[in-house]
Amino acid sequence: MYNFLLPNEFVTNIFEITPEKLQELGIRGIITDLDNTLVEWDRPDATEELIIWLRIMKESGIRVIIASNNKEARVKHFAEPLGIPYIHKAKKPLRNAFYNALIQLGLRPNEVVMVGDQLLTDVMGANRLGLHTVLVKPVAQSDGLVTKLNRFIERRVFNDLKRKGIITWEEQE
Repeated sequence: MYNFLLPNEFVTNIFEITPEKLQELGIRGIITDLDNTLVEWDRPDATEELIIWLRIMKESGIRVIIASNNKEARVKHFAEPLGIPYIHKAKKPLRNAFYNALIQLGLRPNEVVMVGDQLLTDVMGANRLGLHTVLVKPVAQSDGLVTKLNRFIERRVFNDLKRKGIITWEEQE
């Protein structure tokens, strides 16, 4: 029942994802969510640590694109100064944004990882295309209105997974 909701990996933060680890998996590109994955949903700009991480990825030949359900103004303001391509109003978990990201990256699904903080949008959408999925712990404790509903559903899913003995990122702390 939960096959499309289970990520391939759980990480505490984006910085646990290294070029070496990705290259071992044959990964050459990253599709990443923005809000509560890279930075807090209400932080307008990248942190210095994130800028360094993105530079390391680029220098290692790992291509990065942002796919966000947020509005263009938000995503553009964040991505353009970093020189990162982006897709706004992605409508994840629908497939179009993931297909468009693959096209922009010029890569096949088995060469790309999706990194996000939500099961119902990031993980489910990417799993449906056969991407490697990484669920990251949200960087902020607060969420926007729509995400609050998703988190409520996620908590129910996580509780069910715990009852079934499946480990979640919450237990890795």
